[in-house]
Amino acid sequence: MSGLRVELKTRLGGFELDVAFTAPATGVTALFGRSGSGKTSVLRAVAGLARAELGLVQLNGDTWQDEGRFVPVHQRPIGYVFQEASLFPHLSVRRNLEYGLRRIAPADRRIGLDEAAGLLGLAPLLQRDPRLLSGGERQRVAIGRALLTSPRLLLMDEPLSALDHGAKQTILPYLERLHDEMAIPSLYVSHDPGEVARLADHMVVLEQGRVIAAGEAADLMTRLDLPLAAFDGASAVLEGRVSAHDETYHLTWIGTGGGRFAVPREDLPAGRHARVQIHARDVSLSLSSHHDTSILNIVPVEIIDTQEINPTQLLVRLRMLDGQTLLARITRRSGVALGLREGMHLYAQVKSVALLG
Repeated sequence: MSGLRVELKTRLGGFELDVAFTAPATGVTALFGRSGSGKTSVLRAVAGLARAELGLVQLNGDTWQDEGRFVPVHQRPIGYVFQEASLFPHLSVRRNLEYGLRRIAPADRRIGLDEAAGLLGLAPLLQRDPRLLSGGERQRVAIGRALLTSPRLLLMDEPLSALDHGAKQTILPYLERLHDEMAIPSLYVSHDPGEVARLADHMVVLEQGRVIAAGEAADLMTRLDLPLAAFDGASAVLEGRVSAHDETYHLTWIGTGGGRFAVPREDLPAGRHARVQIHARDVSLSLSSHHDTSILNIVPVEIIDTQEINPTQLLVRLRMLDGQTLLARITRRSGVALGLREGMHLYAQVKSVALLG
């Protein structure tokens, strides 16, 4: 069987973990949930750092745990990145990376030091003392060390949680490069919807030790019955391709089956795959397609569902022509004035679009 299969049932003090899910053999699967939902407990069990009383862990048909078998952590082909980088302070960056490389026999190595350093921008740091690195630089070294074990599965436990906002923004493009250029599936623990939007293909949502939803990240992010839509930064992620460049106004157009969206000019070839993020707060609704407006991004949509989020605001889930979904956060007053209802066709006006990669 291709992919990761996890079934775990155990009690940890007063906390009961009872989860079952599958994840694809490629891409990034995010374990998402609030603190205390069981995300790290799941990751530790998959790694073999903790043994569930009842458990099944399989990767691509290889069994790491079942009723009669438990493969210890050092025999599981995983790379594990913790919240803290935990580098060896007495070793240079190069030697920290080589530590990961030496764990794998030369014949089994699927990535070399130079390739890992190039992917993560570590070449200028190789001779540096880890104690003199920034938090983001240390975490990139930790990710590189994990990659150099040539893992079949990369486990990442909130690797950006100890970083400030600026450091997070610096390291996220490197994680996106890993996503785009490496064929290693990742299980990524996060409680940050922004990280999920930028990195995840698939998602497992946990709440109080249970799986409450699993599926494509883009779909789960806009479901009104799940926690991501309730965040102030609720957003949708759309898949598309670079369709054209406007050199006069320095814009790049991203085309989807449901319409096209303008982002600031990017040096990307036409036809290249692209992901864009659209926040619910940046979407307004109109009964007709206006041309006398400063908003460039206007697409036809259908209302899937609506939900009151407080006495003054309404969240609207929208389906584009190609089936991809958007969210709009509007006032309840506007919703009543427009006569919004399920199945209604109207236009989404998108004020701001962020290119994710």
